[in-house]
Amino acid sequence: MKTVGIIGGIGPESTVEYYRFIIEGYRERQRDGSYPSIVINSVDLDRLVKWINSDEMEPFTDYLVGEVQRLERAGVDFVVLAANTAHIVFDQIHARTSVPLISIVEATRDKVLSLGLKRPSLFGTGFTMRGQFYPNAFGKAGLPVITPNEEEKAFIHEKYFGELLKSVFLPETRTRLLEIVDRMKERDEIDCLILAGNELPLILRAPEHNGVPFLDTTRIHVERIVERLLS
Repeated sequence: MKTVGIIGGIGPESTVEYYRFIIEGYRERQRDGSYPSIVINSVDLDRLVKWINSDEMEPFTDYLVGEVQRLERAGVDFVVLAANTAHIVFDQIHARTSVPLISIVEATRDKVLSLGLKRPSLFGTGFTMRGQFYPNAFGKAGLPVITPNEEEKAFIHEKYFGELLKSVFLPETRTRLLEIVDRMKERDEIDCLILAGNELPLILRAPEHNGVPFLDTTRIHVERIVERLLS
């Protein structure tokens, strides 16, 4: 049996979702009653947030490299980062570690392609929405990544760190997020919304809104993880 190593704690609630979804997905496909082998390394979210907020990417990267190497020493077969924002340094981590890494961004791109969608939009932290790791990966497949305008990004980022990471899910915040979806459908002709923050599906729980399907990157990532566990 293969073992997946998870860099978790970024944030804690989404790590719980990863654990539950991996077990569910594995047992749906593996009917012998067994459970998957999982090692979770829960890292210090507060430390990572301070570094990224002050644009200190070297210690941010060094810390995650060290934690991936810890999982490697534990004997895992591959590693996943249970957060979209951490993928901002995915390539740097990949270059400095020898254990295989499964990218949430590449898995999501492949899902968009398989569904025949052409104009994906993206919600996430400000670092994710302004970063180039989604546009770079999607651009290789000829897909744009359409992000909210600056005012909308600021609102989403504020609510993400001020509420969602603290497990606060307010109806009024949900309403405002859906209003942004409606504006982007009208303004930018988006045909899907990538929930590129693992806490976002905890507030946007419906599968779609006004004809815009929501793509849960946690679920998509887990599909790829289960495939690797059973390969």
